[in-house]
Amino acid sequence: MGIQNPHDKFFKEVFGKVEVARDFFTNYLPQSILNIIDLKTIELQKDSFINKDLEESFSDLLFKVNINNTLGYIYFLFEHKSYPSKDIAFQLLKYMIEIWETKVRKEQLNKLPIVIPLVIYHGKERWKASTALKEMITGYDMLPEDVKAYIPNYEYLLYDISRFTDEEIKGKAQLKIFFTTVRDIFTKSGKGAWDSIDRAIAYLKELEDKQTATEYFETLMRYIFSVDKSLTSSDVNKIVKKIETTYPEGSEVVMTLAEKLREEGLKEGLEKGLEKGKLEVARNAIKEGMELDLIAKLTGLPKKEIEKIAAEMDN
Repeated sequence: MGIQNPHDKFFKEVFGKVEVARDFFTNYLPQSILNIIDLKTIELQKDSFINKDLEESFSDLLFKVNINNTLGYIYFLFEHKSYPSKDIAFQLLKYMIEIWETKVRKEQLNKLPIVIPLVIYHGKERWKASTALKEMITGYDMLPEDVKAYIPNYEYLLYDISRFTDEEIKGKAQLKIFFTTVRDIFTKSGKGAWDSIDRAIAYLKELEDKQTATEYFETLMRYIFSVDKSLTSSDVNKIVKKIETTYPEGSEVVMTLAEKLREEGLKEGLEKGLEKGKLEVARNAIKEGMELDLIAKLTGLPKKEIEKIAAEMDN
């Protein structure tokens, strides 16, 4: 659907709602942490700490919450690559330092607030990286215990969604739909989309507010259509027909999205055709000895690309 980084958009649209974050905390945080968190105090922060080079691989959200009767934060890092990062403990440490620097500067704090980091992952490969920073530090385990006290170390909470069974996916409808869909989108392409849609419809029927259900269904379908490149026009037509009978409230949403998908497909095909035509014109002009600057102006192609074509033709 022309969405740039659909994983990021889906994650933030779902977890950006405080009620969904609260549902996650309730069902997935260790009881020891739940015992000291005041779930009524959760507030979404506007800050993001992912640098531009990593935006295609990671998303993040920061929530302020009272932890043990004092100011604290829970930091979500969502990794949406198909394979896990080995240096995630180091990356997280840098983000936590940025959180501390930002909060101390903006809120004039005298002490660093508590930050609990957690990672959500849904790639094809099993997560094998350690959840402790010490595993990245050469020789850490060989040090005397009193020396270890001088070396920074911490652990993060890990949720490898790809390994979750249906029974392990807990929570209310929006959370269950998110986890089921991101679990299946990499590992069960094609059929996974069908299964996810079937489950989503069953879960959506649990929501009493039909408007919320329909809006969330649109978010879900935009995500599936954007990410699952194995879906054909025939698949999309079947999905439309299935939704008409099993979830009438969402049929108009899917038909509108399907029409946009077709339009974008036609547009993409046209653009590819135009690009191919430009390349052919450029090759013919080079053969005729036309100046490269003039060819670039005529075709709209970058001069570097014209030079590359010319060099290939010389060879």
